[in-house]
Amino acid sequence: MAEEIINRVAISKLKVIDLEDYYPKGDRILFDIKDWLLEGLVLREKEFRAHVSAHDWSQYQDTYVALHCSTDAIVPDWAYMLISIALQPFSKVAIIGSLGDLESILYADIISKLDVSEFEDFPVIIKGCSHKPVPSNALVLLSQKLKPLAKSIMFGEACSSVPLYKKPKN
Repeated sequence: MAEEIINRVAISKLKVIDLEDYYPKGDRILFDIKDWLLEGLVLREKEFRAHVSAHDWSQYQDTYVALHCSTDAIVPDWAYMLISIALQPFSKVAIIGSLGDLESILYADIISKLDVSEFEDFPVIIKGCSHKPVPSNALVLLSQKLKPLAKSIMFGEACSSVPLYKKPKN
């Protein structure tokens, strides 16, 4: 008769945290302002303001928006501020930067509010594989937040984790 297979991970005190579980729902949009600039390079205030006024901002309802300019134009800060004010009633968040920057900022906010008290004095695995774009910055921020509490921190999967930290014994 074959021996019974025991799932030691399931019966261990090991706790797994998967940042993918905290992924904010909503479309991500990269909003490029180059088309609102003269030849994609020069911001003319009157024309720029006209574009902002005429644009249908309601299409960004419940979205996350990253504002950027894909050309080498020098864009004054007030231009992005003007767009963000127009977006404010509709978008969940608007930032200046790439979609990667947007994800990092979203996760920084999530992690700052995350209650990690349940991980105190437990070995913790920060899950590595995900189907959603979890930024590396989020993994760094989470590991820093867990360090004062966790007994140990590992990265990856229970079957093949990489040890990162172990609390010294007193």
